[in-house]
Amino acid sequence: METLEEDELCFPQLLNSSCRKTMRPHSVSMLTYILLSSISLLTVTLNLLVIISISHFKQLQTPTNIILLSLAVSDFFVGLLVSFQIVLIDGCWFLGDLMCIVYYFLDYIITSASVGTMVLISVDRYVAICDPLHYPTKITQKTVTISVCLCWIFSVFSNILILKDNLEQPGRYNSCSGECVFVINYIAGLVDLFLAFIGPVTVIIVLYMRVFVVAVTQARAMRSHIAAITLQCPVTVTANKSEMKAARTLGVVIVVFLICLCPYYCVTLTGQDTLLNVSSVAFVMCLFYFNSCLNPVIYAFFYPWFRRSIKLIVTLKILQPGSCDANIL
Repeated sequence: METLEEDELCFPQLLNSSCRKTMRPHSVSMLTYILLSSISLLTVTLNLLVIISISHFKQLQTPTNIILLSLAVSDFFVGLLVSFQIVLIDGCWFLGDLMCIVYYFLDYIITSASVGTMVLISVDRYVAICDPLHYPTKITQKTVTISVCLCWIFSVFSNILILKDNLEQPGRYNSCSGECVFVINYIAGLVDLFLAFIGPVTVIIVLYMRVFVVAVTQARAMRSHIAAITLQCPVTVTANKSEMKAARTLGVVIVVFLICLCPYYCVTLTGQDTLLNVSSVAFVMCLFYFNSCLNPVIYAFFYPWFRRSIKLIVTLKILQPGSCDANIL
């Protein structure tokens, strides 16, 4: 009996202070391990391909793709964070209190940066569809680069303030050894909820509703006057079709992102204080992680340039001199 009880503890040598393991059938643990390992490997690999593609090929370094590069970077780090969930399969945290808070801190930064990037995507598509004549002057590579940097900087500093108490004294809310818990007070929780979810999601929905209305109007106008427009301004029609396709693709990315993110913030609304235990939010976190794996898959289906760049990367043709100037589009 004593051996059985020790086997149930995260730290058998600490009988009085150790947390208990989450007891699951061996088959369930192995399935979870395989699933999380697959998600982690696939997420890191696919997003690394996106990062290499946009960073290497000059033709792909457009304002819209720079925003996608930011999203790929955040998704890449999400893939790395999945390894922490693998450590927690038995419900025990063996990496210490400091790493526990670092994990949560990175998770919050990445989540906030991802949401901010989605807002930038919405703004980019809004200007491209609703104000196409001024798009080249309003949405420049320099403007987008500065916006992306500010998005990440704001994410870091805002989460330092939100997680201040936890960062000052890691492990202060743990009830036993082997636990990884952090607490956000009620006010900080509301601020985080508004800045990282309610506010950005509202902006995204409003902008894309506007994009949808304008897109439908343009589609009807193009169908009514397709012959005249094709004869007079064939380049404009092609450009409009290209922008509309990009809007649809990025709309799919945003919808999938919101579906995967909403459960995470629904969990944070439980209780007077936002108390989250790593084990209790495993499902919603995995759903959020899986979204980071889906984004490159969406690009592969909708973007021919991504498929072409993958082929060049896998065949190592990017190592050839002048490959960065290759025609990808």
